[in-house]
Amino acid sequence: MKEKFERLEKLRKEALKSGGEKKIENQHKKGKLTARERIELLVDEGSFEELDMFVTHRSTSFGLDKQKFLGDGVVTGFAKINGRPVALFSQDFTVFGGSLSEAHAEKINKIMDMAMKIGIPVIGLNDSGGARIQEGVVSLGGYAELFLRNTLASGVVPQISAILGPCAGGAVYSPAITDFIFMVKNTSHMFVTGPNVVKTVTHEEVSFEDLGGADTHATKSGVAHFALESEIEVFEKIRNLMDYLPLNWRDKAPEKEFDFTKDLTVKELDEIVPDNPNKPYDMKKVIEYLVDDGEFLEVHENFADNIIVGFGRVGGVSVGIVANQPLSLAGVLDINASIKGARFVRFCDAFGIPLLVLEDVPGFLPGTDQEWNGIIKNGAKLLFAFAEATVPKVTVITRKAYGGAYDVMNSKHIRGDFNYAWPSAEIAVMGPKGAVEIIFKKEIKNSKTPEDTLNQLLEEYRERFANPYSAAERGYIDDVIKPSETRTKIVNAFQLLKTKVDNNPKKKHCNIPL
Repeated sequence: MKEKFERLEKLRKEALKSGGEKKIENQHKKGKLTARERIELLVDEGSFEELDMFVTHRSTSFGLDKQKFLGDGVVTGFAKINGRPVALFSQDFTVFGGSLSEAHAEKINKIMDMAMKIGIPVIGLNDSGGARIQEGVVSLGGYAELFLRNTLASGVVPQISAILGPCAGGAVYSPAITDFIFMVKNTSHMFVTGPNVVKTVTHEEVSFEDLGGADTHATKSGVAHFALESEIEVFEKIRNLMDYLPLNWRDKAPEKEFDFTKDLTVKELDEIVPDNPNKPYDMKKVIEYLVDDGEFLEVHENFADNIIVGFGRVGGVSVGIVANQPLSLAGVLDINASIKGARFVRFCDAFGIPLLVLEDVPGFLPGTDQEWNGIIKNGAKLLFAFAEATVPKVTVITRKAYGGAYDVMNSKHIRGDFNYAWPSAEIAVMGPKGAVEIIFKKEIKNSKTPEDTLNQLLEEYRERFANPYSAAERGYIDDVIKPSETRTKIVNAFQLLKTKVDNNPKKKHCNIPL
């Protein structure tokens, strides 16, 4: 028996060497950690339980039968983050460049199948050269089976991808299906075709970083939700994100203790909206005043910054926040903002996370570029997401709520549960000036003093329509509140809505305007 124990110990040590000391050293020289080092830094100390440490590939072509490494380029298993269970895989670039083989794929698929059965999140630490070319279609089949599991797991358990090296070709589609993508600046890259292929096909000269780096995907494409300076920061942010998420769609997100006896009045909010309706203010400050301890985890911070999305707590309850940002494009909704908002709203609804909407929106962005690129169908995505959502939904209109954008931003008409407005709210079909110029076109044109007439009509219009009271008279607004009262109102609202039950009609699935 002693010899058998010794053999086991020897094999374990061999597996821990990965691709060998030289390749581990090369990995460190690139500023990258090894697969197991990453797991140790991400999960609770001593909690990782590895599976399939002794798996090897079964390929014999191109001399691969003479190159076998225990684990076959990916470390898989289960662990805990902040005391809560997760399934995870970490690709090992020191073994065949982390390339995906049949056996490599089977390891990942096994822990994903188990994660769906027991209802726990899946975290993928990606660092791979793509499909293992020597295995041909078998490797491609492995990717397809992984994509299938990503799709089936969508909305069942949260899926998080960290891109910690190359991620090219078909490999990008697995992270793309997952809920959140993290990237590291200057070391991680995602693209369908690399710079060399781009140059051959389109004659464009582009670097790896410009084509598919973290900043590119965090600002231009919107593929990456987080772009961070180091792998350590990625792991810290993932742990932070996990605190706001449930383990699965039937579970509830962690709730923190809250002192409901303390005064929740925030006097600073009474001064935050400028008297001039055309002057911007920072909606992030509003968010920080409204969430517990001012803690807000922003998602997609550098993409479509005219809308803000992220997580916070209100009265101890984890909530998803969607807010227009007057500091960027006056908070207008455009294609990118609509897509960003819709994706976030649907995630929150899938996992039972209540929604807080802070609204200051002058409408949808006009222009040929927006129309030709599909603002209609893309704007409809955000509308569809809010209308479909059955989680608790609370809206606060801080200032402008014009036109179709008023409807879209979780209005009472699309099942908003509690809809509040500040006295500064302007709820109308369009801005006062545009409305007056259309309604009173002849009167202004025929007036001896057109400018004076316009100003007088503007004042009358604002008095009648550019306020929250017409909507409140019809019950479209549940209450007009002082800004300083907002935190009290929303804390109470989310407590009351804990037992909310709402359903959509039975169907196979919806057909969101993609």
